Amino acid sequence: MVYEINVAGLERKLPLCPLNDKLTIAAFVIFGDVELTCACAAELLKKAPDFDFMVAPEAKAIPLIHEMARQSGRNKYMLVRKAKKAYMNGVFETEDVSITTAGAQKLYMDGADAALLKGKRVLILDDVISTGGSLKAVENLVGQAGGVIIGKMCVLAEGDAAKRNDIIFLEPLPLFAPDGKPLPL
Repeated sequence: MVYEINVAGLERKLPLCPLNDKLTIAAFVIFGDVELTCACAAELLKKAPDFDFMVAPEAKAIPLIHEMARQSGRNKYMLVRKAKKAYMNGVFETEDVSITTAGAQKLYMDGADAALLKGKRVLILDDVISTGGSLKAVENLVGQAGGVIIGKMCVLAEGDAAKRNDIIFLEPLPLFAPDGKPLPL
């Protein structure tokens, strides 16, 4: 089963993946799709408020934030990591609960990146926003760093996230019943 979607002027077939016995999601994986990544980055930049830095969670948003930085002429963006790395110092951390991750996980921001965000206009990016768990965790880290969040953007707003008025997105994405039928919003 697949869900057909048009995003940034491109047609894609998203495979439907069961999360449990009551809920199925359409897998939007931007990895490896250069055409889609470039098109989505361009469309999001058209809608983006003026910003100093962009921040995204690891991992599926990495190609998107990279391409948005490239297209906008910026040479620096920040990632929120799923694990502390040896090269990270003065680490900020928070907890995340996401629809696609089993259980809670910690997210981390390097202290050097955090220092750059203080008092700056920060745009938060992700590929898909669903429950908002990952978004909330990134917001928490940007807030700890003293950044001023001026926008939250994603390619697809999944399920009830499409009803939110605090995020900018390109297309809505329904959630699905186990039989592949879209659930009502």
